[in-house]
Amino acid sequence: MDETSPGWWGVPLAVLAGAIRVSTPFLFVSLGECLTEKSGRINLGLEGTLVMGAMSGYAVAYGTGSPWLGVLVAGLAGTGFGILHAAVCSLERVNDIAVGIALMLLGTGLAFFLGKPYIQPQAPQLPSIDFGWWSTSQQVRSALQVNALFLIGAVLAPLLVWGLRNTRWGMVLRIVGESAEAARAMGYPVNRVRLFATAAGGFLAGVGGSFLSLHYPGSWNERLSSGQGITAVALVIFARWDPVLCFWASLLFGGAGALGPALQAVGVTQGYYLFNAAPYVLTLAIMIATSSARHRLAGAPAELSVTR
Repeated sequence: MDETSPGWWGVPLAVLAGAIRVSTPFLFVSLGECLTEKSGRINLGLEGTLVMGAMSGYAVAYGTGSPWLGVLVAGLAGTGFGILHAAVCSLERVNDIAVGIALMLLGTGLAFFLGKPYIQPQAPQLPSIDFGWWSTSQQVRSALQVNALFLIGAVLAPLLVWGLRNTRWGMVLRIVGESAEAARAMGYPVNRVRLFATAAGGFLAGVGGSFLSLHYPGSWNERLSSGQGITAVALVIFARWDPVLCFWASLLFGGAGALGPALQAVGVTQGYYLFNAAPYVLTLAIMIATSSARHRLAGAPAELSVTR
């Protein structure tokens, strides 16, 4: 191994850096879906929202030169999809799951169609904060380059927990998610609460999409997302509808995704494709290990139902 190679000590550094990078879109989408499901509604259309956010954020950043304006517009695009989902689902005899799948296809198709002019141009990227400034090692400095969106998500997770437990809007949201009939009896507008929750969830998913195009991988193309939106829905179930656990689950999934490239960097090539499948194997294993007749869907809002 040459002198410039980081060696085996570089593996945990690479996994740490990968966990931070890869987890960020999962974090925002899972926090958004957590809010939505707390109101008693499931939104499986977040994959389309994620891709639409990535495209719209990239287009605006390219046109204006401001990546942060791109993040805002990506969030607003996600809000629009959230409002559309909530409006359709408020109609009688409409299934959340079917609407989500339809909006997933609409979002991805619309993003691919509108985003064709932006495949080649390079938009300005979101800045990173250098937490490794103290080190002379390039590997350490690279691993500790943390994007501001990750830090925002890390702060947002405990804030959401606090808000859900200690504020009036959090109480109303939980009541609507636990019993729509009780919420109506108390005078709360169930459909309006769910609309705001789904719109907020769409905003966060759109912001997560902007990270993909404006930081990592950092470009717009039609293969940008590999199912992060759908996977984030599973992470919410694994995290038992707890925003802080969504943060840790996203980091765990991100670290598993970075394991394959980290081992390849130190010369481990056997079983490379198996290591690349680590996050999906890990997710399946954890879901099986934490499921039981006693604890199945612990923490799930009572109004969540595929038959509603």
